[in-house]
Amino acid sequence: MSSPHHRHQASLEGVLDFSPQPSLTDAERAQARDAFYRIVRHFERIDDDAQAGATVAAISRSSSSRGRGRTYSQPRLIRCTYEFALLDTSRDIFLRAFFETMALPLGGNEQLDFAELEPLFRGFAEYLMDHFFLPLKASTAQTPQPSPAYHSAVIRAQGAGPQAFGGIPGTPERLSALRGTCLVRDRFRCVISRSFDSDECTKRYEEHGDDARDEDGVLFSQQQLSLASLEVAHILPHALTKPNASGDLDKSREAALAILNMFDNGVTHLINGVDIDRPRNALSLAHGFHRQFGAFKIYFDAVPGQSNTYQVQSFLPGPVTAAFNLPVVRTLFDTENHTIDMPSPRLLAVHRAIAHILHLSGAGEYIDRVLRDMEDNNVRSDGSTELGRMVTLGLGRWRDNTVF
Repeated sequence: MSSPHHRHQASLEGVLDFSPQPSLTDAERAQARDAFYRIVRHFERIDDDAQAGATVAAISRSSSSRGRGRTYSQPRLIRCTYEFALLDTSRDIFLRAFFETMALPLGGNEQLDFAELEPLFRGFAEYLMDHFFLPLKASTAQTPQPSPAYHSAVIRAQGAGPQAFGGIPGTPERLSALRGTCLVRDRFRCVISRSFDSDECTKRYEEHGDDARDEDGVLFSQQQLSLASLEVAHILPHALTKPNASGDLDKSREAALAILNMFDNGVTHLINGVDIDRPRNALSLAHGFHRQFGAFKIYFDAVPGQSNTYQVQSFLPGPVTAAFNLPVVRTLFDTENHTIDMPSPRLLAVHRAIAHILHLSGAGEYIDRVLRDMEDNNVRSDGSTELGRMVTLGLGRWRDNTVF
């Protein structure tokens, strides 16, 4: 017999979908928002009190047991997912899903039975965790870096049809073309550190000797040159649209895309199928920046009033952030004739929102712990190992070290 948690998870599968819904009126939105915060704040107070008690108890533990059993804040995960949605229409979708899950009319009731709401509330948080945040972070393995075919990549990028990179997402041909295209667009430089691609620099010196120059025509010998091996990094991970053996999206990916739609209604159309491998969903990054950006610990904050200009920020520890020379303001590169798509501001904004939710709710640290246990085949003696989540990730093919 299935557990209440799994029965509730199954009942949520029809809640989060792409069905068109009329926007809420201002009055409906205000009423729903007030009731939403009443519910969330109630459970935040309960969790804060419980956490305070756990902190006192932890003081007496030995250092070897610290951190075990650490979890995330379910109320903050729900609240932050709502607050970091980028559009009113997206927040409307979230509120409709929330109140349907709570079995309440939109806007709630005057009298709320919190004891009755608690399993529904926590089930909703677990649904967001299991069907979006956990698999999203689990899929952030290194992107393969096939040799870039610069000329063919640029030619293909100018063809807007579905065959521009081939028809199957994530093939070596597509990734090679994507990497080459992004390197050309980004002038063979990491968009954060501005380090020049070491392979391309070597090639130019071998071909031109002391006359080797960068994309701006400046001699390498006349600049303080910083080199790095550059990689193509997806803004939103490739695994979101990875088809199954039949070429279709499985239910776990359909659910993840439906939740993604709650951040920016309609944004999923930018990454449908092979579109996830378009230049608008990719950046050229040095290896260290690539790993932290893929882990949602480095993000791009748009500078108001300045096109394609961002302050690159970090949720990494202070000394690590300083070692990366962050924060820093960068204007992204463009090609002279604008033939290659720029990194999408919408996708970068969604990436930023996810980074904030993971950090503020504690979900990012919790997921990192689950993934470390999974990699180490570690089953903790205190029973805190999330075996069910490990199995789910494996069955869903989210954790197979492919690409983000």
